[in-house]
Amino acid sequence: MPSDLAISRAAARRPLEEVAADMGIGPHLLEPHGSAASKISLDAIDELRDRPRAKYVVVTAITPTPLGSGKTTTAVGLGQGFRHIDKLGIVAIRQPSMGPTFGIKGGAAGGGYAQVVPMEALNLHLTGDTHAVTAAHNLLSAMIGNHIHKGNRLGFDPHEITWRRVLDVNDRELRTIITGLGGPDDGNPFQSGFDITAASEVMALLSLCTSLRDLRERMGRIVVGYNRGGEPVTAEMLKAAGAMTAILKDAIKPNLMQTVEQTPVLVHSGPFGNIATGNSSVVADLIGIHAGDYLITEAGFGADIGAEKFFNIKCRASGLAPDAAVIVATVRDLKTHSNKYRVVAGRPLPPEMLAENPDDVIAGAANLRRQIANIRRHGVTPVIAVNAFPTDYDSEHQAIMDVAAEEGVRAAISYHFTEGGRGAVELAEAVAEACAEPSSFHRLYPDELPLVDKIDVIAREMYGADGLDLSPLAARQLDKYERAGFGSLPVCIAKTHLSLSADPKIKGAPTGWRLPVREVRASIGAGFIYPICGDMRTMPGLSSAPAAERIDIDDNGEIVGLS
Repeated sequence: MPSDLAISRAAARRPLEEVAADMGIGPHLLEPHGSAASKISLDAIDELRDRPRAKYVVVTAITPTPLGSGKTTTAVGLGQGFRHIDKLGIVAIRQPSMGPTFGIKGGAAGGGYAQVVPMEALNLHLTGDTHAVTAAHNLLSAMIGNHIHKGNRLGFDPHEITWRRVLDVNDRELRTIITGLGGPDDGNPFQSGFDITAASEVMALLSLCTSLRDLRERMGRIVVGYNRGGEPVTAEMLKAAGAMTAILKDAIKPNLMQTVEQTPVLVHSGPFGNIATGNSSVVADLIGIHAGDYLITEAGFGADIGAEKFFNIKCRASGLAPDAAVIVATVRDLKTHSNKYRVVAGRPLPPEMLAENPDDVIAGAANLRRQIANIRRHGVTPVIAVNAFPTDYDSEHQAIMDVAAEEGVRAAISYHFTEGGRGAVELAEAVAEACAEPSSFHRLYPDELPLVDKIDVIAREMYGADGLDLSPLAARQLDKYERAGFGSLPVCIAKTHLSLSADPKIKGAPTGWRLPVREVRASIGAGFIYPICGDMRTMPGLSSAPAAERIDIDDNGEIVGLS
């Protein structure tokens, strides 16, 4: 089978004006960025408002291996599959971060014959939205330092500055830094650090806003620290929010691309799944929900993380209610949850893991059952998508189908990676049936529940924990946020995506453990509080053999080695 990059370059692409026309979007709403992508004006939200509402489908997964479960590939394949049953599926995904692209995981354009094209444009700069987020975030950092250097009129407590810097690269050297070294003309020395841009509150804020005005108001609410009286200091108080919004004036517009089968794709924003909200933008969904028969959006990592944040944070912001949820599961995922195999990113799978063994699949089914329950807990109908690999065996696929039958859940074996849309027809039909059923969608907790109780509800009901272990720092921070009036916000838990627990080595559906909450940060502009659990890093590091070592330019000026 050709490489993803070869398939992408061989794909026939339609002019994006024609792709947009399928969605009911006229050329006056498009801003071309070469042949790869076009920006869509937010005026499309109002122009499409009176059109019929599409069925809303979120694609999530069981707890993945470090290699992923193929959610983006499945979301793209499902969108293509709807074409084969005479329905228009619109796909909405995040823009990949260049940190993973040049790090361990690689790109996130889908794969095989179910991918967004051109993949090199999607996985690198695209229309520069991520760089705009980086610039807006770091402008605020600069204005904080300048304000203190010029007299500190707002009375910042130097030990209570919570705003760090960001960069769209994996760089462990920047996790903890000292700024302002060099003398009085070079600012004031403070301990700070860098997060990856995908973890920036500005990125999360961009993904959750509903309009340019909402973006501006959320910018003003960003809390960057506290004064000596313990009161929050905001970007509005620093007079930085207007300039930050100006930097993002074009970045707020979703990007239109297409799949290898010319299915429309909305690509917008890229908040990390295990650190931030892990979902593409609200404005893209507000356009896509009136642009086709089905709107398929992807939520980062397993249903305990990405789908939970989709239901309780993104849907809260958008006002949209999902009609169905697709849970992607692979044979290697379930075999990993049998606790018999160790999968390491960048290394081949253990040879014995590739042998036919449906008993190992059944042994790892507890995680799948938990994720089914997590979807049902929100009143949404789940559908299992068995993402088929060429190395799988029919007996192993059947083992997953048997688990689905025992749980009373629709399931389909999908061959979208090797066959494109025609390999996802059964999945599209199953999703269409699920969407036809009445939905009783509801969020997991009420807004008025105290923050610590919200964290506890998620830990117990989504992860299977027995409760929380708050560090003294986390307890103080939660108390401070409640006193500051932030208690009605939802919580966005930052934890490992490799386990239902906070320990990436623990597989399956563990019981008898407690969720350790190390610290709690406040993203007031984005509109959530995020606890950091266990050994969770907000700035990843590179591996011993990062993907960057394999990426280059050939003699024809073409990118090679991208995956």
